[in-house]
Amino acid sequence: MIRLLSKLIRITNNLRLKHKLLISYIVVVMIPVLIVGVAVTAYFRNQAMERAIAQTTNNVEKVKTRTAAMLRVPMDISDIFMLDEGLEKIVSTTYPNVLELTKAYLNYNDFRAYDRTYREVSGIRFYYDNPTLINNLELIPVNEEIEGMYWYQQAMKSKDIGWFYINDNQEVPVKRLSLVRQISFKGTKKSGVLMVIMNQEELNRMLQQEPFETLITDDLGYVVAANNPAIVGKTLEDLDYGIDLRTQQKGTFRVDIQGVPSYLVIDTLIPESSMNGLKFISVFATKPIVKDANTVSLVGLLIILLVLLIALVFVYTVSFLTTNRMLRLSRHLNRLALGDLNVVSRIDGNDEIGQLSRQFNYMVDSIRRLMDQVVEKTEQNNALELAQREIKLKMMASQINPHFLFNALESIRMNAHLKGDKEIANVVRLLGKMMRKNLEVGRESTPLKEELEMVSSYLEIQKFRYEDRLTYTLSIDPAARSIRVPPLIIQPLVENAVVHGVEDKEEGVHVEVNIQRDEGLVRVSVQDNGMGMTPERLDEVMRFISGTKEPEQGRIGLRNVHQRLVLSYGEEHGLQIVSEYGVGTKISFTIPAGGNL
Repeated sequence: MIRLLSKLIRITNNLRLKHKLLISYIVVVMIPVLIVGVAVTAYFRNQAMERAIAQTTNNVEKVKTRTAAMLRVPMDISDIFMLDEGLEKIVSTTYPNVLELTKAYLNYNDFRAYDRTYREVSGIRFYYDNPTLINNLELIPVNEEIEGMYWYQQAMKSKDIGWFYINDNQEVPVKRLSLVRQISFKGTKKSGVLMVIMNQEELNRMLQQEPFETLITDDLGYVVAANNPAIVGKTLEDLDYGIDLRTQQKGTFRVDIQGVPSYLVIDTLIPESSMNGLKFISVFATKPIVKDANTVSLVGLLIILLVLLIALVFVYTVSFLTTNRMLRLSRHLNRLALGDLNVVSRIDGNDEIGQLSRQFNYMVDSIRRLMDQVVEKTEQNNALELAQREIKLKMMASQINPHFLFNALESIRMNAHLKGDKEIANVVRLLGKMMRKNLEVGRESTPLKEELEMVSSYLEIQKFRYEDRLTYTLSIDPAARSIRVPPLIIQPLVENAVVHGVEDKEEGVHVEVNIQRDEGLVRVSVQDNGMGMTPERLDEVMRFISGTKEPEQGRIGLRNVHQRLVLSYGEEHGLQIVSEYGVGTKISFTIPAGGNL
């Protein structure tokens, strides 16, 4: 493989520039563009199909929702008649003559009232076994023919609602989608069948706005509604969609309908308390969907081919004209390589070669100017070194001041000790110890025991200052003393508790520092019984310490501690503050027991 690659490189290096440009153009531009063109065409086709499928699926879902709303009307009507005592009375009464029956029919007009009120309903029938009834197109006595009907048998077998495509057996027999439901009367212990006939025109009108052929079928495969009225009443077998749709409940299927590639989108609706349901089918052919995409892709491909051909001729011509100018520039570079700083390139033009020629001249001029600047730069470096030495001397001088202060404090301490004032001597000793620790803040980490010594020294000094107004307790787990922590991470919390506690509470404050090692974590808390904070003040403090603005004058405070904890260990190890006004404040944090920063 390496030998083949080396041979290919040698062959390429021996080609003339215009041939290299031509081959590069074919390999890098022409072939990829053709591949991309084909891929884009396929992509546009797929996108068009996916949009069509998504649109159709959405449309079917909308049709399903609207149909469910329409079916709700006959379902509500049937619920009303389940408890209609007037219906029970009129159908269960044995009439001695036609006159009595006619009077009863005239007094009962509930069916006609619902028929007039709801446009979704085109008729209501009730079938009941009472020989004294006469068929008035609403109340119909049951006979052997009706008892043999499939829908009647299904209704009498179940208490659920059934949806069937039924010939209502009127003067002009027309099939309609109808609700059938068994209604039982408690008084007679007998049952009848209620039929609520859907308005066919309303169903078809609902589907008219669909862009693709859309139809609704019952569970027997009859088309009960469609935006193409010609197929209403036919069966799925008559339509010959290429698959057995009665077994398909939901999904998208690719089929060939009479040799035309098409897609079927299917969904099913089973209304509440129903023994069966309806199926929604939307059909669209793929050819019209991808027609525009194919046309655009074909035109685009032809344009690409034409542009590529023109570009090929242009590249070949330009490469030929470019070679001569590049050779001239190459000769100028050779003169510069030999040390001739007086060479000047005079290649005209604003293209890349012309720009290279001008940049070549700029480069030669820059080399001359840089050589002139070497001496000046050397002098500047010498001056900089002198300035750095002066800064170092000042830094060394500034280090005298802390040592002077330590020595002065030590002299004061010894003088107080010799005079018998051991308390002042001890406070001065603690103050000197704290100053030494403060100068070591630059260290990356410090053992927890040294941090606690700092805290203890601070509390002792404050105890000397406030006397009985300040008391404190240090509760330290010995297993946590060797853990390394960032320096000055606890002392600011103690200082906060002391300062705010003593200042805000006249009778004094008690500060408790608690450090425990527990399940891989070191838990640190500083608690005081000062005045505490209101929820509003606590929220203000939490927002302040979580901010990004540094405290003024470089003061190490709560926000500094919080930010260092977050940067060292993560957000979950930042400060947690709990405070209740009049009770006190507790500030706590955790660090990993490993103490790794």
